[in-house]
Amino acid sequence: MPLGATLTPDGANFAVCSRHATAITLELFSAPAEEEPTNSFRLDPQTHKSGDVWHIFVSDVSHGQLYGFRVDGPYVPRDGHRFNRNKLLMDPYTKAIAGHYATGHPALFGHQKDSSGSTHSPSTLNSAASTARSVVLSDSFDWQGVSKPLIPEHEMVIYEVHVRGLSKHHSSPAKSKGTYRGVVECIPHLKQLGINTVELLPIHEFDAGEHAGLSPKDGKQLQNYWGYSTLGFFAPEQKYAEDKAPDAVVNEFKYMVRELHRAGIEVILDVVYNHTGEGSEEGPTLSFRGLDNRTYYALDDCGNYKNYSGCGNSLNCNHPNVRTLILDSLRYWAVDMQVDGFRFDLATILGRDEDGAWITTGRSLVHDISTDPILRGTKLIAESWDAGGLYKVGEFPDRWYEWNGRYRDDVRRFLRGDPGLIQAIAWRLGGSADLFGWKSTPSFSINFITCHDGFTLRDLQSYERKHNELNGEDNRDGSNDNHSTNHGVEGPTDSVEIQRRRLRNAKNAITLLMVSRGTPMMLGGDELWRTKQGNNNTYNQDNPLAWLDWSTSQPSEEILRFTSILVNLRRTLPALRRHVFSSPTSPNTSDLVWHGIQLHAPDMKYHSQSLAFHALGNSSTQPAEQGVYVAINMWQKPLQFELPPHIRWVRAVDTSLNAPNDATTTEQSPEIVGDTYTVASKAIVVLVERY
Repeated sequence: MPLGATLTPDGANFAVCSRHATAITLELFSAPAEEEPTNSFRLDPQTHKSGDVWHIFVSDVSHGQLYGFRVDGPYVPRDGHRFNRNKLLMDPYTKAIAGHYATGHPALFGHQKDSSGSTHSPSTLNSAASTARSVVLSDSFDWQGVSKPLIPEHEMVIYEVHVRGLSKHHSSPAKSKGTYRGVVECIPHLKQLGINTVELLPIHEFDAGEHAGLSPKDGKQLQNYWGYSTLGFFAPEQKYAEDKAPDAVVNEFKYMVRELHRAGIEVILDVVYNHTGEGSEEGPTLSFRGLDNRTYYALDDCGNYKNYSGCGNSLNCNHPNVRTLILDSLRYWAVDMQVDGFRFDLATILGRDEDGAWITTGRSLVHDISTDPILRGTKLIAESWDAGGLYKVGEFPDRWYEWNGRYRDDVRRFLRGDPGLIQAIAWRLGGSADLFGWKSTPSFSINFITCHDGFTLRDLQSYERKHNELNGEDNRDGSNDNHSTNHGVEGPTDSVEIQRRRLRNAKNAITLLMVSRGTPMMLGGDELWRTKQGNNNTYNQDNPLAWLDWSTSQPSEEILRFTSILVNLRRTLPALRRHVFSSPTSPNTSDLVWHGIQLHAPDMKYHSQSLAFHALGNSSTQPAEQGVYVAINMWQKPLQFELPPHIRWVRAVDTSLNAPNDATTTEQSPEIVGDTYTVASKAIVVLVERY
């Protein structure tokens, strides 16, 4: 212990976990893709095995040494065993990768490609020249005394973005385009926007070249762009580094984290511990499958993979050895790499037992993560569902934040004009107490309207159908339930009126997100009026379609300005960040009062499409906390709302107005005259109290 490769002044200790292996060989290499090792050490189970851990100390090993494992054992797929010593395997604990995978090469597969399913015959091809290498590394990074920002939970504003996609486009301000350094170069934009937390799509090592379909345009192989297909749970993706040397990749990632922290921005990693990039029975043998398939993966009685992830396999997360791997990985990123939290893809898989059932009693991995003493200071965010049909939004332990899929769907449908949603909208505005009310604060609800998986905010107003033809799957992939509207024309239009309606409804969405209790999360690029041309599943589009387009236009400048004002309005008004839930079915809380077009008379009937609320201020604090009044009108005609009396109101937001009057800072906001305000059809107004 510890697992992985650990350097000492005299050499390195190598330790790897396999319960069912009969023998393991460590091979050292001087270069990637080298077929013959420079040294080979066969581990004796009598002297080099403690429990399930195989280990050996090798003298004179130094920083940068390349290595891999060969593992002997039974090849009986029906029993769950797929050992094949002809395959050079990556160390699951390696901190970096050298070289690349020759995606699709027959030598990478543990079975003969002309055999199938449970009748697979073992391959005799040596994979050494076709696979990547693990790397021995020392830690030499200077953090320069920069510490984690420790953003209070109720102050977080999350920006979800892809490391490569953020700065790769030719129009981006970055010189180091598509890299960790490129993220640093975009920090001024994030600061202008008011963002204090970035949530990065997966940065763990994956095989970008894995089969992701063929382009219908030119027949070329498409690439895995999103990266939800992890192979190295401790290694940052080398593709996102400017310098591809293994130690440089690690240090460049740390540089990005350090500089984001220096700017007061936290870093949350989207992590994929529910499955691996080895895929189904037909996939390659790169690491886990060859180390101990029966331990690492959830299998049925015939040795086939249980596929709760929809990606071919599911990790056997609640096996003790796999639990240890996942917890060690999380601790490494939290301590050594200094990240602030994690968003867990398909997190319900982490709570399934070996039979696939949700663990309701005893300790599951979900429980262990939330109670781990090293991880106590990190933010944990669950995607509380999986591809196997398990949906547990609002049911994760109190330490867990959760993506609120109900918020996304209810708000989208309400803004589209669907009836019967006014009470649901009140629940969402008040922090979703119907889902999270048992938790200590509404901050645990991650409110979002758009994310990487689906339409952008612009496309949500421009398309009523997905347009994923470029993915090469005949438009079968991606969700069909987008709750979107095109406002009369599918896709681009020259109609000025339709363009204005689309902008207004996008502003409505941004406004609702920023005045709702809970933690707001926005999709990177929405503030740039980004389009993916109706593609709601750009997982294999590593091209300008999926990258953020920084080109300026009148609409993009208008949305950027509006979004920046709304984000900073939320951050400067404590009344919009209260720790208290408010529900439409209980008496008004001491800090929020519900209204309709008449004071104290919210209309919760089926056909109602208007609502107002007053988040109370506090004049006794220093400085005084201003109250906020929000009026929402999705009805087809203008409505006149009564205003809470004896208060000087200034207008901060009116989405029906043209820029720059649509949103202003409170210092520039015009004062309201009279005791009513007429809200235009399909518009939202935010008034702020002036003491």
